[in-house]
Amino acid sequence: MLETRVYQKENTTRFGKLLGDSIRDILSSRFLAKQLAIRDIKSQYRQSYFGLLWIFVAPLGTALVWIFLNNSGTVNVTDTGMPYPVYVFSGTLLWSIITESINSPMSSTNGARSIISKINFPKEALIISGIYKLMFNSSVKVILLIVLLFSFGIGFNWSFLLFPLALLGAVLFGTTVGLFLTPIGMLYSDIGRFISLGLQFLMYATPVVYAIPKEGVVKTLMEYNPISPLILTARDLAIGAIPDHLSYYFLVIGLCIPLSLIGLVFYRISIPIIVERLSA
Repeated sequence: MLETRVYQKENTTRFGKLLGDSIRDILSSRFLAKQLAIRDIKSQYRQSYFGLLWIFVAPLGTALVWIFLNNSGTVNVTDTGMPYPVYVFSGTLLWSIITESINSPMSSTNGARSIISKINFPKEALIISGIYKLMFNSSVKVILLIVLLFSFGIGFNWSFLLFPLALLGAVLFGTTVGLFLTPIGMLYSDIGRFISLGLQFLMYATPVVYAIPKEGVVKTLMEYNPISPLILTARDLAIGAIPDHLSYYFLVIGLCIPLSLIGLVFYRISIPIIVERLSA
């Protein structure tokens, strides 16, 4: 007589159990996440004539606009302590990484919506896949940043070896925010539009294309903006300067670590329910 086994959905609300299961699924699904990332990267550039050059378009295009405005005198940017092209490109590069990491969980999950309802696999693989794609795109941008550093006489500094760690901090921040926004964004498409609109305004309250003013409301907004220390610290490490905002940087990263764990559990609980609801 054959053995009969009954599988049923496990109902638990214990945070520790859910977090442990989520971390185990992340570790066990690394190969799947890698394959998903490779598939998406190849499909993204397979029919593109310029290929990887499109990775540079957004940060380089924004940087060139601001360099033109500054050189033409249309916008007078205060002293940044470094060549302005390096300042603005490094700022737009870091900003693009943060915005992409915020949008990555939602875009990866929406892109796999059709298979989530049909195939049972760890949904955390989608998050890791998005991070893999983000790190690939970021590495290509960093190469151009290195070229600019040498072109403008800054060259290599030993602190640049810590620059990848600063990038990981930016990715951690963006992914943490994205984990909380993804379930809501899948239910309501307006959330994605609000995120894009809000990030456009937030960019000008962040030292991306100009330095923090010495006084005024914008100075206060920039100093309290949690994205500011992420960009300033990474930029300082890239050019060999001593970071001036390390305390705030470590505070932001310290808060992101527990929040990211909470976000993982929130994602794990909500995504299957939302996909089931959308498929009904």
